Amino acid sequence: MPIHRRVTSRTLAYRDRDTQLTGMLFWDETQPAPAPGILLVHGGAGLDDHARHQAQRYAGLGYPVLACDMYGDGVAGDRARVMASVTALRDDPALLVRRGLAGLTALAECPEVRRPTAAIGFCFGGMAVLALARAGTDLAGVVSIHGSLATTAPGRVGGVHARILACHGAADPHVPMADVLAFSDEMNTAEADWQLIVYGRAMHGFTHKNAVPGATPGVAYDAVADERSFTATTEFLAGVLGHR
Repeated sequence: MPIHRRVTSRTLAYRDRDTQLTGMLFWDETQPAPAPGILLVHGGAGLDDHARHQAQRYAGLGYPVLACDMYGDGVAGDRARVMASVTALRDDPALLVRRGLAGLTALAECPEVRRPTAAIGFCFGGMAVLALARAGTDLAGVVSIHGSLATTAPGRVGGVHARILACHGAADPHVPMADVLAFSDEMNTAEADWQLIVYGRAMHGFTHKNAVPGATPGVAYDAVADERSFTATTEFLAGVLGHR
C-alpha cells in the first residue's frame, strides 16, 4: 500500500558561537515516532527555495530534515555578503566543519529526530558535507550532489567514518574531472566506504529545476540526472539509516 505523508515545517533558530542561524525543519507529521534525521546543506546562494524544496522532498520519504543555515541571519539575498561567507567557509575547513556541526546539534535536539543521522549537500553544500565526513564526524552517511570535491583538508586513513555517495555531472565545468580523480584517490587512500555516480551530459546544478538556461555558464537543469540522483540517494539513505 502507498504511504501517505503529510510534510509540515517550522523555522529553527540556533547558533554557532556568536553567529545567529535560522534553518527550517521539515518532517512528516503522520510519523508516529522519532525517525533518523537528515541535515541538508544549501548551495552557494544560501537557504533558498531550492534548499527548501529539496528538504521537503526528502522529508516526504519519512525523514525529519533540517535545511540548515551556513551563513547567518540576513546574509542570503545579499550577494556581497554571500560571496564573503562562501569564501570564508571554503578557505577555513575547520570553520566549515564547526558550522555544519552546529546544524547537526540543532537537528539532534529536535523531538522528531533520533539517531542515526545523515547529511546531504548541493553545490557548496556538497563541499560542506564532505568536510564533515573528512573530519570524522559521527554520521551514518553523507551525500554530495553536484558538489565541490576538492579540499585542502583531505580525509585521513581510517578517519572517514561516514559512508559517502557523490553524484556528479560529467559535463560540469566547475568540478573538472581532475578534481573527480583526485577525490577518488583521496577516498581510496583514506580507506573510506564511498561511491561515485557520474551522469552523462549533466552540468553543474543539475537539480535546479528553475535554473534559467544560459544565465550562469556551466549551470543547467537536467531532469534525468535529477531523478536518477534522487533515486540513488533514496536507496543510499535507506541503507545507511535503516529506515524506509
